[in-house]
Amino acid sequence: MKTVVVMVAGVAEHPVAEEVWRALEGSVLVRHDLSRVAEGVVSRWVDGHLTVLDLAHGCVSCTLREDLVPLLLSLAGRTVVLHLDPALEPEAVRVALPADAVHVRSVVAVLDRETWLADATGEMSLAERGLGAADGDERTIAQVVVGHAEFADALVLMGEPGDVRTAAVLDRVAPGVPRQELSSLDVRALLAAPENRPYDAFGPLLRGLPLEPDGPVATVHFADRRPFHPERLHEALDVLLEGVVRTRGRVWVATQPDMALWVESAGGGLRIGDAGNWLAAEDDWSDVDPERQVKASLDWDPRYGDRSQELVVIVHEASTAEIESTLRAALATDEELAGGAEFALDPFAHNTREVS
Repeated sequence: MKTVVVMVAGVAEHPVAEEVWRALEGSVLVRHDLSRVAEGVVSRWVDGHLTVLDLAHGCVSCTLREDLVPLLLSLAGRTVVLHLDPALEPEAVRVALPADAVHVRSVVAVLDRETWLADATGEMSLAERGLGAADGDERTIAQVVVGHAEFADALVLMGEPGDVRTAAVLDRVAPGVPRQELSSLDVRALLAAPENRPYDAFGPLLRGLPLEPDGPVATVHFADRRPFHPERLHEALDVLLEGVVRTRGRVWVATQPDMALWVESAGGGLRIGDAGNWLAAEDDWSDVDPERQVKASLDWDPRYGDRSQELVVIVHEASTAEIESTLRAALATDEELAGGAEFALDPFAHNTREVS
């Protein structure tokens, strides 16, 4: 039998995990404290019973691999309410769990409206906040709290309404995700929320239709067929860090025609990674998801195949026109493409990295 898991994430102190635990008869409450993970020490509570773990290597992934996964496997057939330490992101945890032995029933994110938008648009790192970041962990608070909201099946809002832009931003970061007030929490309804399917590197980036601007909060949907000039794109990326809440998307640069790059920003943190090959660079599609094959075939370009630029940028202070024009100016020109221009430098040669 599988272990059933309800994940509860949040940066602020909250009682939601305990409320869910009490509502689910026979469930097990598990919580880790990673505040000393850099020292190789992690505290773990199971139904209030404390165990102090000494890890050979102090890091978040070690905690998942060496303790959490074995613990969940030992609780086969039980329901576990997993109160995540702020340094643990639900998306990363879910990826680490063996799907054949663990079923994630629901992911709940708890957001403090008084501080969430400031956190989501700031540059402070986990280490600077004292939230259990190990050596080499350069994630920002923004990357964590935006990820919480984006990946959740349901949101619980606590605190007094803060910045009036918070609701408008959440409408775009987590469109359609049910929200509840902590003061009137209904656990049954909370756990009945449908699964919020995570983003796929080659899937749709917009969930539903783009919303009209709400004051300074708006969405930029940038798309084009031409490749980016690598150096101009590198310089243009700064436009995604000022007045921007979230960027997600796939791009291709002229120097790397086979591979798609995944671009993701939150607040002042930017992450660039390898999203895999374009189908135009593959001879064998037999292992490719059928939905991706259909999407690529319907939008196939005679020259570029399925290669294209697509970025969704959620702004709260920035100029949408400036973002659009800056990205468009970074594209390779018709003259550069027609002349077979050689690009002297490729800042994306080592494409998987994180910039803060």
